[in-house]
Amino acid sequence: MNEPNLRHAARALILDDTDSVLLCRFDFRPQGGPVVWAAPGGGIEPGETELGCLRRELSEEVGLELVGGLPKVWRHEVVEPGHAPGYDGVVNHYYLMYSERFAPRGLLTDDELVAENVTRFAWWPLAVVLSYDGPDLFSPRRLGVHLSELLRDGPPRAPRELGTHD
Repeated sequence: MNEPNLRHAARALILDDTDSVLLCRFDFRPQGGPVVWAAPGGGIEPGETELGCLRRELSEEVGLELVGGLPKVWRHEVVEPGHAPGYDGVVNHYYLMYSERFAPRGLLTDDELVAENVTRFAWWPLAVVLSYDGPDLFSPRRLGVHLSELLRDGPPRAPRELGTHD
């Protein structure tokens, strides 16, 4: 049996001093999928490190210049054919960073962001993430629970493995 073809991505959990998290709204409805709020970041290109990818993606998407390293806090693998176009699933590598609240504006134009299904950015208070019962999804699905644990316990010594349904 062949190994699944997984898309590897690096993402930043960007928190402000009120523990609000910056999320991107991905609209996959034109492809028959859902609307998903996820941490900024994206696919790791050949020859690129996770942090190198994150530097590039944060500059392109939200306009943050990442200097130095960040603690890697989660690894989330979802193997599900059709989960990502051209792939059998995804592996997201999550890094934690703190920032003053800012208005996201990266190097990509609005049209370039829409081509990547990104339709907006918003700061989400943790309490709102935890209580949200609207039609949109979060990635990971239990984002509020995982963020609560991360804020309570601090960064883990090794990245925490999140399950498929997390």
